[in-house]
Amino acid sequence: MKVVSPYELWVFIAAILVLLMQAGFAFLEAGSLRSKNAGHITGKQIITLAVASLAFWAFGYGIAFGNGNGFIGLSNFFLSGLPTGTDSVSFLFQLAFAAVSLAIVWGGFAERAKLSVYFIFGIIFVAFIYPIVGHWVWNSSGWLASLGMQDFAGSTVVHLQGATAGLVATLLLGPRIGKFTNKKPNAIPSHNIPFVYLGTFILWIGWFGFNPGSIASTVGQPEFYGYVALTTNLAAAAGALGALFTAMILSKKADIGAMCNGVLAALVAITASCAFVEPWAAIVIGAVAGSVTYWTSLFFESKGLDDPIYAFSVHGISGMIGTISTGFFAAPKLVKIVGVGHPGLFYGGGFYQLGIQILGVASAFVFVGVVSFIVLSIIKATIGIRITADQEKAGIDISEHGAYGYGETNGEYSFAETAAREAK
Repeated sequence: MKVVSPYELWVFIAAILVLLMQAGFAFLEAGSLRSKNAGHITGKQIITLAVASLAFWAFGYGIAFGNGNGFIGLSNFFLSGLPTGTDSVSFLFQLAFAAVSLAIVWGGFAERAKLSVYFIFGIIFVAFIYPIVGHWVWNSSGWLASLGMQDFAGSTVVHLQGATAGLVATLLLGPRIGKFTNKKPNAIPSHNIPFVYLGTFILWIGWFGFNPGSIASTVGQPEFYGYVALTTNLAAAAGALGALFTAMILSKKADIGAMCNGVLAALVAITASCAFVEPWAAIVIGAVAGSVTYWTSLFFESKGLDDPIYAFSVHGISGMIGTISTGFFAAPKLVKIVGVGHPGLFYGGGFYQLGIQILGVASAFVFVGVVSFIVLSIIKATIGIRITADQEKAGIDISEHGAYGYGETNGEYSFAETAAREAK
């Protein structure tokens, strides 16, 4: 009987940690939004994992990691041709990443999108959009991989892709009812801050599977797992304080939600660079991401963008920051261990790696943005992507699922009024 290798066991455990992040997203998003949509939001995470599992099994894994050309994989659809064992564990791990990216997408849809859109766009995103960029960066034959792009665990592949698709949805859906008055934003407060904290903490722990679990090219150096975990944790800590202090300066309040988003922004940023940078640089990257994310969330909102959980700031802007950061901070000894790309500008590596990182970010953003816009525009023109005004006021819990997550009177209408409107 074959003995399971320590590497296979660790990747399997890491995959479970990353899958657990779906619970983190459920608590974070439900707590950040209104109670009348809480049941819908948590149920949506089950839909996310279910859709992602089937779509990635059918096409996504083959397009991302199958043999093909520099732009797309053309083999291993439905996992054909892959043996059991290590390849099955690898599939589970990569599936968990795809599901995280899809969960990020839904941030831009929150509180006003039709349930049917989650199925249609979710399948297209996981089966075709997400894996193409994954192939570019993570497949050895991918064109960005051949140039030496450094994205260790997916600041661009996972987070920027999800955030970009979510941004397109945010723009096409338009703002929630009551969000803006005379073009000025109105606060729609979180309904459960302890949920926001719990979701953030689950995601923080899950990231120890996300980043250290991505060590495939460094097998035989078990101490490197701990190193990646170290830089990941230092960045998260710096992001929490960076966002908190920035909020205290700009809003004069110690904003708990901003602090939680700062943790996530830092984790997103360090995801690309965790294996390439020294601890002091991880702290800088985390602090910058946490601080910038708070500022951009206010800036985009002031320009009329209703991004309910600030998904593009947390996952998009921070994804860009983290990916580009290795062009400055990639340390020669760490680049040698990982075996990808070149040292950064601050270590005498010149502008080459920085240019590759910017090229990779720009390519992913344009590709995902254009394709997502085309797909969502077609859906909008045919079946529509937004619920009715009455459904939105009542809450998606009752309008799409038939029951409120917290009882019967969470919407702007009573349960009886909602039932009467739905019956018409």
